Amino acid sequence: MKYTVCLIDDDPIYQFTARKILESTDLVKEVHSFNNGAEALVHFEKLAGAGKKDFPDIIFLDINMPVLDGWEFLTSYEKMQLPVVSPPLYMVSSSINEADIQHSATFHTVTGYLVKPVPKTRYRELLEALGNGH
Repeated sequence: MKYTVCLIDDDPIYQFTARKILESTDLVKEVHSFNNGAEALVHFEKLAGAGKKDFPDIIFLDINMPVLDGWEFLTSYEKMQLPVVSPPLYMVSSSINEADIQHSATFHTVTGYLVKPVPKTRYRELLEALGNGH
């Protein structure tokens, strides 16, 4: 099975490399990229408003972004009425600050916390877990 992935990150280099790594796993059919949380929220609100169920299968969210950062995105995202079960959402950051890791765990939609750079093997594990119902 192939999955739809959502990358929310303001760093074009991360977006490019993550997209290439994800596509190289042969487990990805589509990658949607957003430069900040506001762009992603608008996209998700349109899908939810139309009752569409074609949400991404997995979301990778950066913390530090302009306009709407990862924390602000999560606060709004958790209030949305989604027409689907919320997909696994991983915080992806270069921060190894324990406070950030603990703060991410306070959001019920956050599945885990990944430190950049994320190796291909880890992306593959997360995508394969989708097929196992995780």
